Amino acid sequence: MKRWDIVIVGGGPAGLAAALQAHTRGIENILVIERDIHLGGILQQCIHNGFGLHHFKEELTGPEYAQRFIDKIEGKIDYLLDAMVVDLDFQEHDFQGVEDSENLREKIKKVSVMSPELGYQVFETRSLILATGCRERTRGALLIPGTRPAGIFTAGSVQRFVNIEGYLPGKKAVILGSGDIGLIMARRLTLEGIDVKLICEIMPYSSGLTRNIVQCVENFSIPIKYNHTISQIHGRHRVEGVSVCEVDAERRIKPETEFFVECDTLLLSVGLIPENEISLSSGILMDPMTSGPLINESMASSIEGVFACGNAVHVHDLVDFVSEEGIKAGDAAADYIASMKNVKKGKKESEALRIPIRAGSRVRYVVPQFLDTKKKNIKLFFRVTEEIKNCYINIESHTEQLRSLKKRIVKPGEMLQVELSPEQLLKVQGDLSVSIDLAQEVMD
Repeated sequence: MKRWDIVIVGGGPAGLAAALQAHTRGIENILVIERDIHLGGILQQCIHNGFGLHHFKEELTGPEYAQRFIDKIEGKIDYLLDAMVVDLDFQEHDFQGVEDSENLREKIKKVSVMSPELGYQVFETRSLILATGCRERTRGALLIPGTRPAGIFTAGSVQRFVNIEGYLPGKKAVILGSGDIGLIMARRLTLEGIDVKLICEIMPYSSGLTRNIVQCVENFSIPIKYNHTISQIHGRHRVEGVSVCEVDAERRIKPETEFFVECDTLLLSVGLIPENEISLSSGILMDPMTSGPLINESMASSIEGVFACGNAVHVHDLVDFVSEEGIKAGDAAADYIASMKNVKKGKKESEALRIPIRAGSRVRYVVPQFLDTKKKNIKLFFRVTEEIKNCYINIESHTEQLRSLKKRIVKPGEMLQVELSPEQLLKVQGDLSVSIDLAQEVMD
């Protein structure tokens, strides 16, 4: 059984960035495990531009962005394709101290993998990075009434059909939800000659980026109805149409507003969920709001030596920030390997802090959820619960205000970030909280 220094689960943008960063730090014994037949993850089917503006300072397509990382790891870092991680097991094993005779305990992680090439394999690793990405919500999660005909797809699956496999899903389409993938596919299908009849969004605002609303919907004159949802799917063997209804303030259907839209294809763009089934079964503590692991500012999870990054932690708007988290995780894993060598040599690591970071008023979640140092700049990522105009982002620790930023508008579909300096963190006396306050509340 081969032992690795770092095993990375997922060969998408987060996993590749983590692998490269750890290798840059001098870690040679790294394995990346990817379930697809190519590295790059979801980027390989995202042929539109808009990637890399932050990380590479230029505009790239998804495959171009992924290839920048793939070219760098070829010949340097081992990877296993078409392989599925089926189990994680965290145990303790004895090893002999390097400079003394004292037996120390090292927490070795066991990663069980299935692949057509190798069959069932178990790898041991000192450190583990989870970069498993996210998945789409399906019709089963929405409980839409009606029949179960052909022609109902998630937006991501249609994206793969069109961009990679070369198949069109139908001729007339309705899209439920206004997530970024759905908006991008509305434009893509229109360019391919499909008649996109309507986009229905149950909320009074879009869950996608403003730039995608403008570039993909408004510029192509695709109709979008807010406060509307699908109440019924029609068709026996193939989708023949959908019934659309307006909803009230409680998101309940108003039957008197129902109207019929003829279509043969229904795309679902109703949210993404971090892919964390193996994390749940292995005992890693999870955040119920993000559906991802609880982490600190170094992307460390509740299990020693296990890190998480990218969309496995929380769903991002931009791949550049996914790569940024991967770099953090790669750095942290390299630091962990170095710390284990120090323990072998009898050097004690200083005790870490554990300061909770909480979501305050009008904030849905904050990442990271814990702060374990006050010695470096910390970025807080968070989303709001509703669209709010003329407001303030306030970062507080008990009664001490660390930072306040005025915003013209904040939206749930656009992730916010605030950076705190070591000087500001020195003022922290207890729990940190991130809240959104209305302008009139601040004035009062």
